[in-house]
Amino acid sequence: MPQKNIKTLEDIVEQGAKVEKVLSGYQFTEGPAFSRLGFLLFSDIPANRIYKYVPGEQAQIFRENSNGSNGLTFDRQGRLLACEGTAGRVTRTEKDGSITVLADKFEGKALNAPNDLVHAIDNSIYFTDIRARNATSGDDKVEFSAVYQIKAPHGASATVRLATREMGRANGVALSSNQQTLYLADSERQNVHAFEIAPDGSLTRGRLVAEMKHSQPGGPDGLKTDENGTIFVTGHGGVWVFNEGRHIGTIETPEKPSNVAWGDNYRTLYITARTSVYKIRLKETGTRTF
Repeated sequence: MPQKNIKTLEDIVEQGAKVEKVLSGYQFTEGPAFSRLGFLLFSDIPANRIYKYVPGEQAQIFRENSNGSNGLTFDRQGRLLACEGTAGRVTRTEKDGSITVLADKFEGKALNAPNDLVHAIDNSIYFTDIRARNATSGDDKVEFSAVYQIKAPHGASATVRLATREMGRANGVALSSNQQTLYLADSERQNVHAFEIAPDGSLTRGRLVAEMKHSQPGGPDGLKTDENGTIFVTGHGGVWVFNEGRHIGTIETPEKPSNVAWGDNYRTLYITARTSVYKIRLKETGTRTF
């Protein structure tokens, strides 16, 4: 199917649609993920909780003691995958509610703070791990920020391998609609890179696809793609929208956004932003990864 010619935000946003606040009163929202069953999960990092929101209802606590969960997503069985930042691990919540640790070490050293993740068509998982700027050498943790791939994540058989260290501080991660490209937001260098995914899942041919340099503090954070190849990246002032490397506009948000997720049949963009969760209706269909 040929891609549409996207030139401005008007080509993306539904006519008359505006950013709408749907939830508020949190400490720092992150990691939104919309289930096929019709509800949104998101993290409140300082509160150490994951919340569940069914559109039209009040949000409820989904999990206490979330280990500082940040990025969330689902696998194809509908099981929750989470980056638990303070525990330094990536986990899967089983159907019975038990927790399986998918990754907590690389080459014998503890991970730092897994940040965001995406589930791929081959059932592997790509996730970013960020080392604290004030970390002390010799703390028995991996001494760099990086992107990893969890292959065959079925409990004890799961393996963790380094995907790339080319980024400064890789943050948000997303897949293209054809699952052949991985996008990474670099919060340190204030840009977005794309990598081709080889048949074995390794990353090759990294290239710059979006510049987000800004005089204000804070770089790109979470991101998603749609089926037309447009990239939506949270940054200063709102959600920056790129098509074919061009910044076609920014969906402005009242609070600084952290991450985005597709919901409501993949036509609504949910936005976590500091104390609140927002949404906006779009014309295009978001990329499905689970």
